[in-house]
Amino acid sequence: MNQQFQLPGSYKKWTWGLIVAGLIAVLYGFIKFHPFTHPVAGDGNYDSTRFWAVLLQNSVYWLLLVNASMFFICITTLAMGGWQTAMRRVPEAISSVVPLLGIINFVVLLALILGGRTDIYHWLDPNLYVKGTSTFDKILNGKHGFLNPTFFLVWSALCTLLWSLLGKKMRSLSLNADSDGAMDHTKAKRWLDKNFTFASYYIVFFGLSVASVTPWLWLMSIDPHWYSTMYSWYTFSSTFVSGLSLIAIFVIFLKNRDQLEYVTEEHLHDIGKFMFAFSVFWAYLWFDQYMLIWYSNQPEETRYFIARIGTATQSGPYSGIFFFNLIVNFLGPLLILMKKGSKRNWTVVTFVAVLIIFGHWIDFYQMIMPGTLGAHAELLPFEFGVACLFIGIIMWGTGRFFEKNSLVPKNNPFLKESMIHHT
Repeated sequence: MNQQFQLPGSYKKWTWGLIVAGLIAVLYGFIKFHPFTHPVAGDGNYDSTRFWAVLLQNSVYWLLLVNASMFFICITTLAMGGWQTAMRRVPEAISSVVPLLGIINFVVLLALILGGRTDIYHWLDPNLYVKGTSTFDKILNGKHGFLNPTFFLVWSALCTLLWSLLGKKMRSLSLNADSDGAMDHTKAKRWLDKNFTFASYYIVFFGLSVASVTPWLWLMSIDPHWYSTMYSWYTFSSTFVSGLSLIAIFVIFLKNRDQLEYVTEEHLHDIGKFMFAFSVFWAYLWFDQYMLIWYSNQPEETRYFIARIGTATQSGPYSGIFFFNLIVNFLGPLLILMKKGSKRNWTVVTFVAVLIIFGHWIDFYQMIMPGTLGAHAELLPFEFGVACLFIGIIMWGTGRFFEKNSLVPKNNPFLKESMIHHT
């Protein structure tokens, strides 16, 4: 078995090229946009807000995307899904970037909260909670036990810490099996019990964070008067299908380098089915959230969509992007991946995977920009440059894991099942 991998020079050039391009974009934004200058209402200067909104979009999106890889490992572990074992090191490698991106994301959030960036999080304004004044906000006062700097930062730090620690534990259990020798029945049972235990811990906290509280704090509170009970599931489906797409890209990359000998088109077919299924699931949530709010027609709910697509008489500044999401993230994957053969074609799956990752990056863009920049948002080299920085970091961290560890979990008790996997 060809278990070790040496990254090709082209991979390293692309990695460092993207990181350098991203750092240049951030440096340009730091110099050009004066990020520590608070905008004055009515002066028309949104540069500072743009800088932080773009950083928030990318830090949250890419963190949740790579974190989805560990979720994939844990759900297949609890489901006794041995089919993915031959390619297990790919999601493990991607999830190894979670601590670094988690720190970056927490620094961005810390700067926003401690810097009192009311242009990003309106609820940070202390005047909103002074009763008897003209600025008193009854709705936000009712949410103040939840929307306050202390809870926000403590919860954000807890998420970063537990995602990192539980993910590291799951990876270490997998890697330690490589050096522990062949497993007999007793060793295999003990190893599986540990995996089930920590996978359960991770899934429970994942449900409390990614599928619940965390999107409310980091994203939905940008529009603090609006709420949706589907919002966390919507953001989860968006980042999970993007995470699956990233796994597919790295699996195909390694197969093209004559690695992952036991991974076949059968495994790729299953990844394609996941991408297809969760693209449909995302669209289901997209439609339900939109349709139910449109049908009830209540002002406190419709304001979110009016800011994006406008009214019946006037289109909004994000209407094009809003419906472009549906084409890229639903119709594209649906029509392309519907046939069995397309899910087994490396080129087609790679194209759809890149399309999905880009499409949901745009989706996060339209989640954040209307509540921060309004009609003044732009999609220029600065926005794409910051995204390049995070892509480069993911490539660097994932490639580093590939070089340091075996690509085949040789003593995993499910490896034989994965080797003979057939759909």
